[in-house]
This record gives sequence, structure tokens and C-alpha cells, in this order.
Amino acid sequence: MSLYDIPFERMDGTATTLAEHRDDVVLVVNVASRCGLTPQYEALEQLQKSYADRGFTVIGFPSNQFLQELSTDEKIAEFCSTTYGVTFPVVSKIRVNGRHTHPLYVELKKTSDAGGHDGRIRWNFEKFVVLPGGDVHRFSPQTVPDSPDIVGLIEKALPR
Repeated sequence: MSLYDIPFERMDGTATTLAEHRDDVVLVVNVASRCGLTPQYEALEQLQKSYADRGFTVIGFPSNQFLQELSTDEKIAEFCSTTYGVTFPVVSKIRVNGRHTHPLYVELKKTSDAGGHDGRIRWNFEKFVVLPGGDVHRFSPQTVPDSPDIVGLIEKALPR
């Protein structure tokens, strides 16, 4: 099964896949509302606003595996909207590690970051840039969304 074929749920309960973004650059991020890294939502939203019209999207995957996410999808959606004005898709809560890891994250975690780390998600806001065609690049939680490495990768892959 391709990365693009793995289903996940939107917050409204409908199923979707990355297939609708096959020709786009997608920044997949496991997000949390009560984390020291939560202010990264600001930079994620700025990337969305800057590049959405050129074929880019952020997709937030809430996870409570580090015990820092709100209890329901509704509360997460309200927090994202009212606190950070998030316009990019934030989907239904998933597990990113362990026996019940979401299948999309099983595949994403096979990719190593620049430091050679693959496997287990270390913390909230670990980032995966999925380029058109399915090439995946991984970035640590501490790498800010608007870092030169991430922005350079996005700009190189987007049409002018």
C-alpha cells in the first residue's frame, strides 16, 4: 500500500487519504495543544498562508501519546481555531507510537532525519515533508516549521 492510499479520518468522521495531495507538497505534523512546542502552530499557519496557492498544505495529526493533547476532536478544533487561527486541516486524533500506531505513521517513521533518527516519534511536532511522488523528509520536533531546511525543501519542490 502506498503512503497515498492509507486512510485517516477528518474531524467530521469522514475518511480521506493523502491521495488528494499527490501532486502537492505536504507537511505532516503530530500536534498537541498543551506542549511547550505548541507555539509552532503560528509558523505552521504562516507556511500554509504563504504557500497554499502554490500546491502546499500542512496537515496536523493530533496525538495524546505525550499526554499533552485535549480530550476530544471538538476541543482540539476549537483550540486551533481560536488560539492560532489555524486554516490547515487538523484531522482526528491518532496514535503515533506503540502497538496501535496509525498506519500512516508506521510508514512515515521508516524515514530517517538528518541526524539518522528513524522509528519512534520522539515528541510532539515531529515533521515529515512529503514531496510529490512520495519522497519523505523527516525533521525533529525542535526544528521549527519555518527553518531554512524545511522552507528550502518546500520552495524547491513547488512550482514558481
